[in-house]
Amino acid sequence: MKKGWLIVFEGIDGAGKSTQVERLAGFLRGQGRVVQTTREPTAGQYGAKIRQLSGEGAPLSLEEELALFVEDRREHVRDLIEPALARGEVVLSDRYYLSNVAYQGARGLEPGAILARNEALFPAPTAAILLEASAQEGLGRVLARGGELNRAYEQEDFLVRVAEIYAELDLPYLIRVPATGSPEQVHAGILRALDPWLSQD
Repeated sequence: MKKGWLIVFEGIDGAGKSTQVERLAGFLRGQGRVVQTTREPTAGQYGAKIRQLSGEGAPLSLEEELALFVEDRREHVRDLIEPALARGEVVLSDRYYLSNVAYQGARGLEPGAILARNEALFPAPTAAILLEASAQEGLGRVLARGGELNRAYEQEDFLVRVAEIYAELDLPYLIRVPATGSPEQVHAGILRALDPWLSQD
């Protein structure tokens, strides 16, 4: 049986994660892999609460906010990620715990402590693809989609801090891919970056 992979996509809002998850899923299915696509926060009870509170800009302490993310991830790993990996499938997730490191770190918590807590609790990804874009580029894409900005996160000065934390990460599973260019060009860059895994499978 093929070994399961957990490949997660990271980056600021508007970096193109959702688009690239779907493109990579299509490519891997064409290679005969069984692929599960997912996202964090999830649609579960904790994920729904996170989306509601962040969309409203509701007051919530940083520790309470992080605790909701951890509980959401606990369910996510237990119910979807670990069973799929055990079956030899590929899980592609739009965000995972490095988003907490960057976003909650930018809000004032210690990034290193967030990372250590999550790495102790949850499986490390096979690869974390960080789509690198500037805060200005990301917000421009969000606005171009016609959606409303998330008051808790989608502000330029905040996303600058998020990008700075992402830039400081040095992890063996982290792969940096420029998010500039067309979706096709970014997808090609992702495939090149994943070649060590794809070529040995």
